[in-house]
Amino acid sequence: MKDNYYVSTPIYYASGRLTVGHCFSTVLADICARFYRLKGYDVFYATGSDEHGLKIARVAESNKMTPQQFVDKTVAEFKKIWDMLGITYDKFIRTTDEHHVKLVEDVYDKLYKNGDIYLSQYEGLYCVPCETFFTESQLVDGKCPDCGRPVELTKEESYFLRLSKYQKFMEDLFNNNPEFLVPESRKNEIYNNFIKPGITDLCVSRTTFDWGIKLPFNDKHVAYVWIDALLNYLSVLGYNTDNDENFKKFWPCDVHFVGRDISRFHSIIWPILVKMLDLPLPKQIHSHGFITLKGDKISKSKSNGFNPVSIVERYGADALRYYLAKEGPIFNDIPYTSEQFVNTINSDLCNDLGNLVSRTLAMITQYNGKVVPSPKVKDQEEIDLEEKCNSLLATCEEYFSKQRIHDAINAVFSVISFANKYIDITEPWKLSKDESKKDKLDTVLYYLTETIRICTTILQAYLIDTPNKIFTKFNTPEDLRTFDSIRKFSHDNYGKEVEKGDNLFPRLDVKKEMEFLDGGVPAEENKPELKKDNQTEEKHENVVNFINYDDFAKVKLCTGKIIASEKVEGADKLLKNTIEMGSETRTIVSGIAKYYKPEEIVGKTVVVVTNLAPRKLRGIESQGMLLCAVDEEKDTLSLVTVDREMKSGKEVC
Repeated sequence: MKDNYYVSTPIYYASGRLTVGHCFSTVLADICARFYRLKGYDVFYATGSDEHGLKIARVAESNKMTPQQFVDKTVAEFKKIWDMLGITYDKFIRTTDEHHVKLVEDVYDKLYKNGDIYLSQYEGLYCVPCETFFTESQLVDGKCPDCGRPVELTKEESYFLRLSKYQKFMEDLFNNNPEFLVPESRKNEIYNNFIKPGITDLCVSRTTFDWGIKLPFNDKHVAYVWIDALLNYLSVLGYNTDNDENFKKFWPCDVHFVGRDISRFHSIIWPILVKMLDLPLPKQIHSHGFITLKGDKISKSKSNGFNPVSIVERYGADALRYYLAKEGPIFNDIPYTSEQFVNTINSDLCNDLGNLVSRTLAMITQYNGKVVPSPKVKDQEEIDLEEKCNSLLATCEEYFSKQRIHDAINAVFSVISFANKYIDITEPWKLSKDESKKDKLDTVLYYLTETIRICTTILQAYLIDTPNKIFTKFNTPEDLRTFDSIRKFSHDNYGKEVEKGDNLFPRLDVKKEMEFLDGGVPAEENKPELKKDNQTEEKHENVVNFINYDDFAKVKLCTGKIIASEKVEGADKLLKNTIEMGSETRTIVSGIAKYYKPEEIVGKTVVVVTNLAPRKLRGIESQGMLLCAVDEEKDTLSLVTVDREMKSGKEVC
């Protein structure tokens, strides 16, 4: 029996164009859905459109259309963008769908009869673009705290939802289930600002407009859009219908991906609604940050976003998907600049991945007649590369269990970077000139091919076109594109003929692309072109994988004092080192046992990379890296140390 996995994004207001911010949630959820399908899970991925409310009624009127005509047009545009981005949703729910409307009516009726909904008077401040009520104290300079627009004073007869009745339930939920809302900072914000002071009842009907679902017990009222919208997570599964197999199979939801601006609705109103319906709670609300432009959230309500359609048309879906996945961490806001976008594509996709594939194909073609050779020998550099490949999938699975999507893609590209370094260390172009080293050359070409296969298999979760292009170039069969096929480095995938074809990614002119992205150049002009592999100007042995300053600035270095060191049992090359860094002590495993005895390095003040993701080596969690200088020709290695007395824990810059 397969494991089940239900992932969702919010359904988006059908009141205008989608921005890259909307794409962020949807791409993250799609990456998770693809990853778990590759793991063999039975996955249900839901998204859709929120089509009711005053905002949509007003926008439709301004466009001289009925609300239904307007949302039909907008939904078609939504689906076009999702198709362009390769979004593999299993169901697209619309809040105008007949079965969804009936569910909302039935839920209101049930809650009214149970006493969870009651009639009263509402007077307060309402932001139409955000479809949200605010108190005076929540406003910023008298305006909506989310979009900065004016709010409207609203006074009308309304029905209220008794959220206050569930105060203790919410306190217990947050206190006893620390992973219900992540990250920790968002959980604390919601708890301290909205739960701890006391949850207030919520106005859940409107009478000043009629574009919405009418309440079954009073048709003068329409349902509040946030109750209407949240119930999509149940209606999309067929809950409350005769066709409820998906609900029985997939509920409760494994993870709702939402932006931090709508965390309050999902982490307070939604669990209370589910509790009122006597259903199991969703397992997790994952509240990701915003994509920001000059410190401001990119959103359609602020009209400051760049058009994802033009990005995909110019650079391809994989460029945008990679950028959104890579530039996290997704718990925080992502500051976007056009220069950063272009440099990320150049550095990672063009230089690292593109050059690795291109160099490997070129060398197999030139040195072995286009045929992948079999491996013949295994030296230390092969052992190192194989070890990284063998641990990669397990590392990514652990990251995905916590939705740390950015960490998983960084782990993949760490192996890609190591493979590029492997080329520089082994120097195949020199091996090809010495017949006695043919076995080593064959091994290098094979190890590169297998490493590319392993990385590409995981990249299928992130990228929609590039993996198939790589597999085609290496003539990789379907059964070698699965997760099961990469759990262990294989030594048997040789004999296939490769085909170089086009380069995967063009190198972008930063200045020209910034002009396009910032609105100075029409999309059809000066579009970057791919070169054939045999048209590249650089020799593969001379390729330099440049990074920009922003990339380097992400690496955190500090001084550390080695206070203990010992050999790792069963590993000839590894030392387990205890490093003091100011008030902190870490364990770091290093492959330096060939060059240093443990007692030789105790007391040394070394340079430590402190912000590498932890990894296990021989069952020991290593929490960083010691920097070393290597001379392959003389087979020597030296720890990078400081040349004068320096306390541990000091920044290296």
